[in-house]
Parts: sequence; structure tokens; C-alpha cells
Amino acid sequence: MASGDWEFPKSAQPKAEDYAFDLDRALDAVVGLRAMIPADGFTAETLGTERGGNGVFIRPDVVLTIGYLITEATTVWLKLNDGRAVQGSVLAYDQETGFGLVQALARLDVPVLPLGDSDRAQVGDNVVIGGAGGRKHSLAARIVARQEYVGYWEYLVDEAIFTAPAHPNWGGTALIGAAGELLGIGSLQLQQETGRKGGEHLNMVVPINLLKPILDDMLTLGRPKHPPRPWLGLYATDNDDQIVVVGIASRGPAQRADLQAGDVVLAVAGTEVDSVGGLFRQIWSLGAAGVEVPLTISREGRTMEVRVPSSDRSRLLKRPTLQ
Repeated sequence: MASGDWEFPKSAQPKAEDYAFDLDRALDAVVGLRAMIPADGFTAETLGTERGGNGVFIRPDVVLTIGYLITEATTVWLKLNDGRAVQGSVLAYDQETGFGLVQALARLDVPVLPLGDSDRAQVGDNVVIGGAGGRKHSLAARIVARQEYVGYWEYLVDEAIFTAPAHPNWGGTALIGAAGELLGIGSLQLQQETGRKGGEHLNMVVPINLLKPILDDMLTLGRPKHPPRPWLGLYATDNDDQIVVVGIASRGPAQRADLQAGDVVLAVAGTEVDSVGGLFRQIWSLGAAGVEVPLTISREGRTMEVRVPSSDRSRLLKRPTLQ
């Protein structure tokens, strides 16, 4: 959660005169978020039991954030820019997009950011990356890429938005467009190789248009209405033109099927795959969670077939508790 003991250099902060909307009012819709997760939660080992970041009011009592901050959370606190702290309750988390929703458990008079059209966001556009705490915790930035992002934990965004410079407290930040509209939610910080030493740090932002078809379901059902994708519980990466399993989630289907770190995935249901993105898409094409996924793998030079009964990842997660 943003605190008052640091700020970006004035040269990096957005300036009100550079925008055609009320910058300070828009940034007042961005809040700090802190979540507490039980030590025995499925995600506690990888994501920790205390998570902090940002969120954005998209309705008077609903905050949109990046879902890994609130997955399995039993306690959520929101900190407003005026110093108030209010408790929140987890409403929903969507595994596919990564979005999460929190309901503020108090009546608040705060601005909300309207949902923009992220499909219209172009490389080169000037944007604001809004963090909790107003201008001093926000960045004047630009969109530097629109391209696929593949996460090794069975996650994929077809056309993610990448911005620079990178916000160091990226989780749940608001990507604000030229009209003061919300274009996406910050998810990760990545390093892009450049000619400079250390490369350039970027933020990966999940486009807001991915939220629109599922928002009503998330608000009413706690998750999208469509069936969940098959999940195997494997971590994979591209390595020298091979798809290599680099880790296995505990208690997941891949562990039960005896997949191992170091296995090289060659095909899914007889279809060859040549990238991690292609691997995930081929798995998801077989049906909904629960479908059996036949994999052809190479282990220590020996080719073998492994059949993995997939599952719904959310079944391993602790459910939100009603406040």
C-alpha cells in the first residue's frame, strides 16, 4: 500500500495542465489495498500471506484490482487518498483475465473511473499510471507495446498493454487514458532487453475490455458464468525451442499424474506444440475443467505419454468469507 514517505520526482509525475480531464479527481478513484491470507491457503506459499497494492473504484462501492492481491483473502482494507481506511470484502476473482473485485463495506463519497475502450489504445499514446496517493505516487507514461503475454502459471493475455516507465508498486494500478477513462489494470513489472545495461522496465497491464463481458457475472455470481478452463498445475517456459516444465503446483493434477520438473512437452492430444502459449491454448481447446489432457513428453531422452485429468483451479482456493 502506498505510504506518504516517498514520491516520484516531479519530472515523472503527471501534470494537471497536460490532460483534458480533472487529473486529481481521477486519481482520487485509485486507492491503496492490503489483504491478509491464511497461512494454509493454496496461494500463500507463492504469493505470501500479506499482499499490498492498488485498486480503482469503478462503482461507488466496488473496487477493481488485480486478482492475485485478493485471492483467498479473509481480510481486505482499502486506504483512500484522504487518509480514511475502510474494510472491504472480496466479491470475485477471474482466473482467466486476472481481474478481482472488492466491495467497500462503508458508504463512501469517492470518484469512480468510467470504463474506456482499451481496443483503441495505441502504441505511443500518453497515459497516466495511477497509484494510490495521488500525483506523487503516479506516473506520466506512454504505451510502448501491445502484444501477447504468457505467464508460466497457465495464464495468457492475447493483447496485453505494456507501458513505460514502470511503476514500482504496479499491482492494481490504473491505466488512465486521455479522456480520464480506465483502460486497464496493472499486473506485473517486466524487463525488456535493450541496448542499455539492465534493459528497460515495463508494466504489463490487463486491458479493461476483457472485463466488460464478465463484469455483471462477477458482481452477481462471484465468477464468470462460462465453464472454467482446464487447469493442470504445471509451470512451463520456452527454452531453446523446447517447452520445459520448470515446476509443479502442489496438490495439482500434474503432480498427481507424476509430471516432473525437467519434462519437455512435445504434444497435446496428438497435436505438436512449439510455444508455451500454444501449449496452453491447445489444453484449453479440449474442453472445460475436468477434461482429460493427453500429453506427449520427453523425459531424460525417452518419449512417453501422460494422461492428466484436469481440474478447476478455484476448487483448491479458500472461499471468500462474507463480512
